[in-house]
Amino acid sequence: MTSRPSDDTLTRLRYDADKRSALVAYLIWFFLGYGGVHRMYLGYWVSGLIMLALFAVSALFTLVLIGYAGIGLILLWWLVDALLIPGMTRRANHRLIDRLTR
Repeated sequence: MTSRPSDDTLTRLRYDADKRSALVAYLIWFFLGYGGVHRMYLGYWVSGLIMLALFAVSALFTLVLIGYAGIGLILLWWLVDALLIPGMTRRANHRLIDRLTR
């Protein structure tokens, strides 16, 4: 006869399965960061979508040379995010803990 795992064990397993990794976030940031995908991975959907929209609009406007200002802004935002990823990862995992322990 097998016993059912305790609630603490199940919560720990759910956390381990759903937690966010800073390494994965940095890999996404490096390859797809200009589109805000790393922010979406960490649960910051609104700012990720804003970053993606700004990139798309800027890319379109580079044809008339005014999009380069937007591309510069995305580049700056992308570089600042390199410093913010550890904190964003920590906050995403704390939100996960709060959600699992309710």
